[in-house]
Parts: sequence; structure tokens; C-alpha cells
Amino acid sequence: MNRVLLAEFLKDRRARTRPSEAGLPEGTRRRTPGLRREEVARLAGISVDYYARLEQGRGPHPSRQVLAALGRALRLFEDERAHLFRLAGEQPGPPRGLSREVSPGIRHLLERLDDTPAFVIDAKYDLLAWNGMAVRLMGDPPPEPNMIWNAFCGPMPLSEDAPAEFQSFADESVADLRAASVRYPDDEGIRALIARLRAASPEFTRRWNQHRVCVRRTTVKTLTHPVYGELELECQVLHADEGGQRVVFYTAAPGSHTAGVLNGLREQASV
Repeated sequence: MNRVLLAEFLKDRRARTRPSEAGLPEGTRRRTPGLRREEVARLAGISVDYYARLEQGRGPHPSRQVLAALGRALRLFEDERAHLFRLAGEQPGPPRGLSREVSPGIRHLLERLDDTPAFVIDAKYDLLAWNGMAVRLMGDPPPEPNMIWNAFCGPMPLSEDAPAEFQSFADESVADLRAASVRYPDDEGIRALIARLRAASPEFTRRWNQHRVCVRRTTVKTLTHPVYGELELECQVLHADEGGQRVVFYTAAPGSHTAGVLNGLREQASV
């Protein structure tokens, strides 16, 4: 355990973590933008004195439970969490479960993208956030938030004679879900989704039993819009954090029919 480096790391991350990121009010009487020691201690479920001694480089060896709690309190990314464990002389365990809380920064990014449909999903394809352009292009989000469930068990479930593009999405999403199940072996939500799908969809089960693994990245998607017809969209995927969140952007080639449609949707919003 390197007490000095551990203390420096904790102080640095505390100073960088804004109260709003930890679900606390910003307040108006703060000398610095970061968290106070007592706030970190309260969020981690430890005493203020114990946390102060860790920051002063004179604390006892923290347990794995305390390290995990500090990682959550300070909103550490997975690589930062692993670094914290190693500074304390521990090997980091498997990644935490999926993150469902979309950061204020990502939400601000979605709002600023007034010409690009964009939304956030987690590693099991739950829809977590979206912007106005996504709604104008694809309509309101469905009551069932999971995109894989909707593909296999929604109002228009995948069939054996579905178009090749839908078959490709199904193949890749199932392979992606299998990768997520290995990366997050203790996540109850992933396990429950897989069990539901295997019980409800032979098409999902057939693909799941193929044991394919992949992580979805940039691809081209054809969308049939009820008003504008066939649209060819470039689907860009940004991996937003180590909790499995991804931001998906839909863009179009400049000068294309699809680009014209997106521009028209943007202008509709400004009227």
C-alpha cells in the first residue's frame, strides 16, 4: 500500500468531483468546486475521521469494500477505480454493474446536438436518454426501453424472413449482449434480460446458442420513414464510460437525400 500516492489520488479526485455529479446540491458557499471531505465520507458510508486519515497518508489499510465505496462516491471511471485498488495494494475485481445514470455532461451534449439525432444506451441496450432530433426522426421512445427486447419480442418481432439489415442488427446485438454478460458477470439486469429473451424468443435463443461475441461500432443503417421514405444513416457509436454507456449518433453523407431530411427536421424545430 502506497499511502502517499493513495492520499494524493483521493485528494485530487475529490477536488475534481462536482457535487452535482454525486447527486448533491452545488450550494453557494463553496471555496472550491469539488466535494468536501465529509461529503465523500457520507457517500462512502465511512467516518469523516477515517477518510481524513486516508487523505493525510496515515490511515489504516482500507478494505476492498471501502475502496469500492470510495470509487462510487468519487464517481471513478473503471480505469481510475482499478488504479485506486492498486494504490491500496489490492487487485481490482471485475467491473462494476452497468451505469444507468447519464452524466450531466452527456445530457448537455445531447441538447447541443440540434442537427443530429442522438441517444444513450447501456451495454444491455436499455434506452437511457435521447435528444429532440432523435424523437423527430424516430418518434417517441417505446414503453419498453430495451432495444433488443423490442427487436425480438416487440409489436413487430423479428422473423426468419426479415430483411437482411434487421437480421444483421439481431446478430450483432445478441453477440454484443453476450460480450456484456462476460464483462459484467454480476449484473442482475443483464442476466434477467437474457433469461426473459430465451424464454420468449426462439430467434434470440438460436443466435444466443451460436456463442458469437462482438462489440457494436460504426455501421450504416437504412431506416424507412413513414413520411420521407428510405433514409441511409451512418450510425456512430461513442463509448461514454466504463459503466457500459454509449452515445449513438445518426449522421448522413453531405448532399444526400438523408442529409436534406435531417436538415428539414432541424428547421421544423426552430419554427
